Amino acid sequence: MRKVFAKWSTGILSLVALAIALTGCGGALSGTITESGSTTVQPLAEKLAAAFTEENPDVEIIVQGGGSGQGFKDAVDGISDIGALSRELKTEEAGQVVKHVIARDGIAIVVHPSTTVSNLTKEQVRDIFAGNITNWNEVGGPNQEIVVISREEGSGTRGAFEEMVMEGDLITTEALFYNSNGALKTAVAGAPYSIGFLSFGYLDSSVKALSINGTPATVENAKSGVYPIVRPLLFVTKSEPEGLVKEFIDFCLSEEGQAIVEEEGYLSVT
Repeated sequence: MRKVFAKWSTGILSLVALAIALTGCGGALSGTITESGSTTVQPLAEKLAAAFTEENPDVEIIVQGGGSGQGFKDAVDGISDIGALSRELKTEEAGQVVKHVIARDGIAIVVHPSTTVSNLTKEQVRDIFAGNITNWNEVGGPNQEIVVISREEGSGTRGAFEEMVMEGDLITTEALFYNSNGALKTAVAGAPYSIGFLSFGYLDSSVKALSINGTPATVENAKSGVYPIVRPLLFVTKSEPEGLVKEFIDFCLSEEGQAIVEEEGYLSVT
């Protein structure tokens, strides 16, 4: 009888020890996530990653830029767990990845703060970037040549701008091209008669955002749908996300994650 009781006691203690061990480690997340792509998404992804890793200190999230095209390629090739795009997927891309819309973003038409012009129609913007309008006096400004500043080929911001504003027209070859939102903003801020396009998330007092068709470039107007240049910000994965990657994307779409989206000047999708 004593032997039976001893075996029973030992078995119960073993089960209790196992339960304690499982309780201590079962909910913990650990590992590394790699994300690359859009420079528009990059600062937002960094904020989301910081919040996620603060709650999960054994997780590391490596966030890199490179442009939307690079982000798509990295996801397809398995170089990154997540690719970041600041534009809609192209038709030929759609079947190769799984799309996750984590935010929306307005694209502002920006000029130097000293510029007297405050409003343009979308058609005027198109004509300026196509090189058909070359002087500010053609749109109510001073007799000064317009300096067109654009993002480089492969930029998601440029791709969205071309789709929503240029509508098939090409950006003039006379434009100056920059490889990030930050570099473009610095260029416009330093050139009094320049014009460029920039993610809402990068707007500050160093540049002036123009109204388009009489509508100011504000988050409220973008949310309501009256501001005409708004695009999705995407995470893409090679297949349906699992494990740690799924946990992070779910966090980005959670109430806490979407609050960060709005704090950073982007538009919530939930």
